[in-house]
Amino acid sequence: MSVQDLKAKPVSAAELSRALERGEEIAILDVRPEGFYSRGHMLYASCLPANRMEMLVDRLVPRRDCPVVAIDEAGEAAPDAAAKLARLGYSTVGWLEGGMKAWTRAGHVSFSGTNVPGKALGELVEHELGTPFIEAAELKRRLDAGEDIVVLDSRPLQEFTDFSIPGAVSCPTAELVYRYFETVRSPDTLVVVNCAGRTRSIIGAQTLVNAGVPNRVVSLRNSTMGWLFEGYRLDRGRVRTAPAPSAQALARARSLARALGQRAGVRHVDRDGLDEMVRQSGERTLYLFDVRTPMEYRSGHLPGARLAEGGQLVQAYDEYAGTRNARVVLTDFDGVRAVVVASWLRQLGIDEVYVYDAGSERRLDTGDEALRILGERPANRNWLQPDVLAAMLEQGEAAVFDIESTVAFRQGHIPGARFAARDELERAARTAGPRTAVVVTSSDGILAGVAAADLAAAGIPAAALLGGTRAWRSGGWPLETSAEPFAPDTDVWYGPYAYSEEETFAAFRRYLDWEATLVDDLRREGDTRIRARNLNPGQPPGES
Repeated sequence: MSVQDLKAKPVSAAELSRALERGEEIAILDVRPEGFYSRGHMLYASCLPANRMEMLVDRLVPRRDCPVVAIDEAGEAAPDAAAKLARLGYSTVGWLEGGMKAWTRAGHVSFSGTNVPGKALGELVEHELGTPFIEAAELKRRLDAGEDIVVLDSRPLQEFTDFSIPGAVSCPTAELVYRYFETVRSPDTLVVVNCAGRTRSIIGAQTLVNAGVPNRVVSLRNSTMGWLFEGYRLDRGRVRTAPAPSAQALARARSLARALGQRAGVRHVDRDGLDEMVRQSGERTLYLFDVRTPMEYRSGHLPGARLAEGGQLVQAYDEYAGTRNARVVLTDFDGVRAVVVASWLRQLGIDEVYVYDAGSERRLDTGDEALRILGERPANRNWLQPDVLAAMLEQGEAAVFDIESTVAFRQGHIPGARFAARDELERAARTAGPRTAVVVTSSDGILAGVAAADLAAAGIPAAALLGGTRAWRSGGWPLETSAEPFAPDTDVWYGPYAYSEEETFAAFRRYLDWEATLVDDLRREGDTRIRARNLNPGQPPGES
């Protein structure tokens, strides 16, 4: 059976495996909460919890007649999720019969963790290409000695602001070649690339090696985790960014990027070609990503382009694109960043990836990316201002239910609020007294609005907090934290930095041990199409 025949039908593991081998367009959506998904899932399944489906599915699977297969643990929830997808407008939907249990019985690997394809690529790159590294203790000794060293932190700026190695400079992965020659002025400088764990430091360092920069480049082994293992301190709240390139520095970066793109087989598309892809997007899925920084994106981007900061797109591709074998077009305005990111997506097994230089575009959109929410019922109309909620809470007239996540709830919630997963919200809301108003909140209020509409449809009058918990905090009202012992790995995956201070090192060790298993897991799965390619201009080209 072809996946095109899907009409709310069960699909066997063998049928799904054959569809993947044929290279058809297909979206594999794991509909369990992220915590359960992280315990074991298909390599190329995107996590789409059924309780957030309306908010996420349009971005993950933009083409409504793309074949979709819903997956769960053992076939217990996927049929309902497939029916919901059909109600949201998807015409070719099925579910994996027997779920992940059937998939593993058929001999396939169950991958734990999140963003596995991108992280596995990082491990494969270090294993196959021998990406050079430096230990934390050695780096600290050399920094203390005043040696000529630049530490480039390859995470997004917000992560850098949360914590960073003293003296490091924020330069996210896609920015490394673009900003390099304005940041590193001497060919004698040792360049160290750092991140929070491993992947982005390895990919970042190898990016500079692949581009052929004149300096010695290394990754910091185990990055910030390794730094903390040695007992060294971190800066918090610091902002140090790599400068934008001068005309001369940009010319050098473009030259390296152009040669890297040729070695990687990166294809380019012009305006006419892009327009034709857009016209065909009803029959052939197209993802159009702007790989620059969020601030640049908001200042002006190609109409229809989604923000996908380049390094994050490589690491978390499964969060941005749910359709396998789709077309991907990357845009920038400089001729560097999109080429660098495309070189990595090619290694991630994305065959149809193109680069479009939007530098000559005159018509641009500004502001944040629009979020399209698909709904089965009329949108919520009952919004509550934060100051009104504050007054109601003071009088004991409201019961607040926070549905964002257990991690977010622990970090800060409205005083007196209760956490409730969305699929448990109706039951929890019915425990509120008859004279107590039910108010739903989430981080920005969007998910809360969808959930409040669900409650209204179930006969429970409910309001959603306008702007969510962020608006409450911005208005000056306090938040409280919680040490409530939520069961880990349920609604969300608990990253190694989400644990309490006394649990941190054990969490780090578990995470690093997990990453070390990814190469073997890839090999057990068979041909995953992930390849670590030797693109270093100083060595013979080809796959290692």
